[in-house]
Amino acid sequence: MTPMEQTGQTVRIRVEGYGEVTARAGERLVLALERGGVDILHRCGGVARCTTCRVSFSEGEPDAMTVAEHDKLTEKGLLGQARLSCQMECADGMAVTPLQTARTTGLEPGKTPAETIEPEPQWTTRPGASAQG
Repeated sequence: MTPMEQTGQTVRIRVEGYGEVTARAGERLVLALERGGVDILHRCGGVARCTTCRVSFSEGEPDAMTVAEHDKLTEKGLLGQARLSCQMECADGMAVTPLQTARTTGLEPGKTPAETIEPEPQWTTRPGASAQG
């Protein structure tokens, strides 16, 4: 049994241009992507300050979003267009496209994000989320 299988339910995430990534349910998406071979940027270290870890969803976009993510996406004019992979947890059925990678930008990814979402998450609902939850 792999360490991931020992710690909880595994989920599969489809990543445009990279294939499928296996993650733990509840793992930070940015970390699962990086571990799965995606050279996603996280220039601020995964604390919702820079938007370089942004992804777009074709399936499985979570309705929950942190207030920090909402505020940063609003500030940058990206709310409703992208999500911050550092501010969400992996769930089965996600299909994402990384919007900024080391390969496409020539930038270094940045400091490795912590295992848990930072800053301490306060949750809200994303615009356009289903009223049914």
